[in-house]
Amino acid sequence: MKNLLFIITLVTFYCNVSIAQASFVETQKAAPKSLLAFNKFEDTLQKQFEAKKLSWPPQYVYIRSFKYDKQLEVWVKGDKKDQYKLFKSYKVCMQSGSIGPKRFEGDFQVPEGFYHINEFNPNSNYHLSLGINYPNASDKILSDSAKPGSAIYIHGNCVSTGCLAIADEPIEEVYVLTSYAKDAGQEFIPVHIYPVKFNQKKSEEYLQEAIKNNPSLEKFFSSMKQVFDYFEAKKNLPILLVTAQGEYLVN
Repeated sequence: MKNLLFIITLVTFYCNVSIAQASFVETQKAAPKSLLAFNKFEDTLQKQFEAKKLSWPPQYVYIRSFKYDKQLEVWVKGDKKDQYKLFKSYKVCMQSGSIGPKRFEGDFQVPEGFYHINEFNPNSNYHLSLGINYPNASDKILSDSAKPGSAIYIHGNCVSTGCLAIADEPIEEVYVLTSYAKDAGQEFIPVHIYPVKFNQKKSEEYLQEAIKNNPSLEKFFSSMKQVFDYFEAKKNLPILLVTAQGEYLVN
């Protein structure tokens, strides 16, 4: 009986050690759809990184999206002190709403602002999905206090009621890349969602026309452009603060 108890204790100990040592990537590979993504793209992504002289696997990932331009960019770097480098741009195949931030549940708006990934869902109804932390600190001040909306994702498929849909194969690549960054210790993978790509003339002209005679949106987008310009100049992210009025401040 003592020997049996000893064996059970020993097995339990090694099982607990095994669980404790399981990496985030390994836990993602436990789900069928995300395992398929790793099997399909892990090798080719590594080769693409090598071709672009990027460090594999990525230690840091930064995502930014542009609603009017229907683009989602993935930037990566191998060390905190490095500058981000563009890995790839993906087409946003479906997004609902129009220019302007999300302000209440059911407005079908894709949010605009500065977020981070707060969920990895390998069992999504939309193939794979990455949740973003809408409503953020600014949204909680400026959006409907009772029903600001929730459950905003970057996902596969090509349907949207406030999410960014980039189709199945692109989300598989992005899912693998962000999983590796999370595995490397990047707890908050930034996701910046802009109304337009500010350095594109056609996009900027569209924005100016869309927000004409709307001072609140002009002010909101002015602060967003500061962050865009900072990143374009330095290829790194500024420290962002939110005022009591819900405005973004670049520190």
